[in-house]
Amino acid sequence: MAATGNEEQTLLPDIEEEAEGMEREMESEEEEEEGMGVEHSEEEDEEDTSEDERENEAEIQRLEEQLSINAFDYNCHVDLIKLLRQEGKLHRLRKARQKMSELFPLTEEIWLDWLKDEIRLTEDESDREKVYELFEKAVKDYVCPEIWLEYVQYSIGGMGAQGGIERVRSIFERALTAVGLHMTKGASIWEAYREFEIVILSTVQPPSGSVPSQEQQELLNAQLERIHTLFRRQLAVPLMDMEGTYAEYSDWADDGVPEMVTHHYRRALQQLEKCRPFEEALLVSEPPKLAEYQAYIDFEMKEGDPARVQIIFERALAENCLVPDLWIKYTTYLDRQLKIKDLVLSAHERAVRNCPWTMGLWKSYLLALERHGADHQTVTDVFEKALNAGFIQATDYVEIWQSNLDYLRRRVDFSKEWSRELDELRAAFARSLEYLKQDVEERFSESGDLSCTIMQIWARIEALHCKNMQKARELWDSIMTKGNAKYANMWLEYYNLERSYGDAAHCRKALHRAVQCTSDYPEHVCDVLVNFERVEGSLEDWDAAVQKTETKLNRVNEQRARVAVKEALLARQEEEKAEHRRKSKADKKSQKKSQKANRVGDKRKAEDEYEEEWGEDAELPSKRLRGEEDFGSTATEEFMETESGLFGRRAPSRKSEPPGFRKNQQGLSEAPGQPQDVSYEQRKDEESVFVSNLPFNLEDPEGKLRTLFKGCGIVQQVRPVFAAKGVFRGYCYVQFEDRLAVSEALKLDRQEVDGRPMYVSPCVDKNKNPDFKVFKYKTAIEKHKIFISGLPYSCTKETLEDLCKPYGTVKAIRLVTNRSGKPKGLAYVEYENEVQASQAVLKLDGTMLENFTLSVAISNPPSRKMEDKAAPSRVLGAAMLRQPQGARGKGRTQISLLPRSLYRQSAPDAKAENGTVSAPHATVTDGVHGGPGTTSLDTQTKSLSNEDFARMLLKK
Repeated sequence: MAATGNEEQTLLPDIEEEAEGMEREMESEEEEEEGMGVEHSEEEDEEDTSEDERENEAEIQRLEEQLSINAFDYNCHVDLIKLLRQEGKLHRLRKARQKMSELFPLTEEIWLDWLKDEIRLTEDESDREKVYELFEKAVKDYVCPEIWLEYVQYSIGGMGAQGGIERVRSIFERALTAVGLHMTKGASIWEAYREFEIVILSTVQPPSGSVPSQEQQELLNAQLERIHTLFRRQLAVPLMDMEGTYAEYSDWADDGVPEMVTHHYRRALQQLEKCRPFEEALLVSEPPKLAEYQAYIDFEMKEGDPARVQIIFERALAENCLVPDLWIKYTTYLDRQLKIKDLVLSAHERAVRNCPWTMGLWKSYLLALERHGADHQTVTDVFEKALNAGFIQATDYVEIWQSNLDYLRRRVDFSKEWSRELDELRAAFARSLEYLKQDVEERFSESGDLSCTIMQIWARIEALHCKNMQKARELWDSIMTKGNAKYANMWLEYYNLERSYGDAAHCRKALHRAVQCTSDYPEHVCDVLVNFERVEGSLEDWDAAVQKTETKLNRVNEQRARVAVKEALLARQEEEKAEHRRKSKADKKSQKKSQKANRVGDKRKAEDEYEEEWGEDAELPSKRLRGEEDFGSTATEEFMETESGLFGRRAPSRKSEPPGFRKNQQGLSEAPGQPQDVSYEQRKDEESVFVSNLPFNLEDPEGKLRTLFKGCGIVQQVRPVFAAKGVFRGYCYVQFEDRLAVSEALKLDRQEVDGRPMYVSPCVDKNKNPDFKVFKYKTAIEKHKIFISGLPYSCTKETLEDLCKPYGTVKAIRLVTNRSGKPKGLAYVEYENEVQASQAVLKLDGTMLENFTLSVAISNPPSRKMEDKAAPSRVLGAAMLRQPQGARGKGRTQISLLPRSLYRQSAPDAKAENGTVSAPHATVTDGVHGGPGTTSLDTQTKSLSNEDFARMLLKK
């Protein structure tokens, strides 16, 4: 349990004055030593020491300045405390510890160091009381046997004061309640308590040979009974090394161990044997041992002993204090099973101090405070702390506001016409809307309450409890102006409110507005309006409703019909395109067979056979090197999107060759490394991968890639792709003998090859698989992964791992690069869970790395929206009408080679009532716009051939 605000403000003024005196004394001694330099070596040592002190002081000032900017930097607090303790700055050290304890629960090590430092400065009884207060704060953060043992040992030092023995016994009893059931460390408290009572026994025993008085005998008997009771209580608790305690009691008791004690001892041994496997698992496992603790907790909850369930939860939380799910499970158990006010509220307070970013813990805390009758100011203070906790989602702020508003609503007595609580509720509603609009929307670019849930609740409260329909209508008008007017369910919610608490006139008005504005389910809203008039309206109202709904539905049907026509046109164009491809393929095959006998140029043979190998759906890159154009080629070019987002031009088919073309081709020899002659039946896409973004100057690409992929499986063939003049195009296909090798090959994606990241993707025909995902990474929020921007370009994975691993286990790091492999200053770091990622965001955001300010957030990349595939059928000039290529649009180098005189830009999109309607397709003429030769894509019935296209070019 965290310390209260009053306890945290304790400054220990007397001890501070003493600490300041010691600091001044130490400084004066240092000055004297500096002035006593006799030998040269001693002077050098003093200079070195002085230099170290100056460096430490500068570092201390830097840490203090950083904490003034971000007080929640946990590691900065720890570093500052270590430096101050090292330098002996006791006064500043105490203040630094107090500030940290106000914000965070302190670990066992920090508390023990603090307590030991304060104990050394204790001189009189007033100082001891302040140390007692410090111990009380320490034992509330975590259940720690070592701190309790230190506490009872310190209290024994004050047993000589008035009431000192009773105070020691009280502290021992509290320690037994807190950690006496700790199976591995609880025995130390029991033994210390027994030893203390045995020492007390020695002080009440009469001197040897004397006869004790009746009063002395009563004191002696009472003290013996205390020791017997401690033995009996300890032997009834399952603890490690119980056998030794039982043997000690057997030796100590004059009359032997009572039968009842033996019975309880055996039952405790049985319980110990049940728990031993879990204790052994904890002993051999590595921190944080969360899975082992979870199993142990489930076992104890089945056993049903509340005290043992509580102690195992506390042990687990001491080692897993930053796991929100564990805190939620613990607080839920306390809320539903124990229901002890002090215990429940203590656990909730510690939970939100350890995991302040978890909205669910704050929400449960507010409910627990209300459930146990906490005063209004306390609940309000906790809610204000929750608003400053730094949640990672906008919706978290909406939920915490809803919880507070629910609490305030339950305080209002609505039987009264006015009350202070009602004004406070309305002010809270108004403040919540303003807070979401300004603070939350500024941070997350959204309010988190898209459906205006808070405003809906407010409107219903005003209508139901306050009978203020005017205010409810104003709220609903505001809801509709925030982009909700197009949704039928929002209008029906408003209509139901008017139906329940309003009048028929406003119901009718709401439904008419709904019919006019709704775009998602207009039929449903129209049916509701007609049914309402059937029950409530007059004939005029009925006629108006029927006319309005018919007009709306006719307009909706027209829009849907236009969309259907457009979709049918696109489908027909796709079919025509596929048919044209099939015909083109057949023509090329027949042409190849007729020319094969007298063909001389080997280069032409390689290109035609390659086209036959890969067909019309071949995936080739979009960029062409200067000089690669085939002079005189009149074939049209088809572009398609490949799996990795590249665009390619298929091998051109030559139906009409200008004079001299074959003569130029005869001098070309077959480029080395051309694709092997592999029949279509031998190619298997499911056993192949597509490799792209390779360097164009890569030597022996086939041999290089065989070496790269040989660890994935048996490589059947590598098919590198070359340009017309034998230049490597930067991509190839790798086919394996086994399909299982493909998954291993895909793991090599983004591996560097000659300084460029190699892209490896499945070999998939996008025409046959249009839904194949291009982007390999998730575009939704990933709470266990963080996004870092602003990195220096020289940053490596090792540097980034060293930066991030103090906040959790780093599973993967991805540095974002461009196609050439150069870094962009961005990175994604994946942690084991969202807790570690949240901790990293809190600690790293705004920090500096090599003079670069880092921006860190939970990974939530924007969705990648693909463009609609609205390409018309390929006719003359269709190259200018292609849709934007791929996920990122058309590249600068993918320009059309069509003369301007043959192209007329399409008209701007016309605006329809409910969206955008595509403008008529661009028309292409044979040189004169709008002339007799005009051909429109909408009216054309026959596709022009390549010969027609060549003739039209030659006319120019």
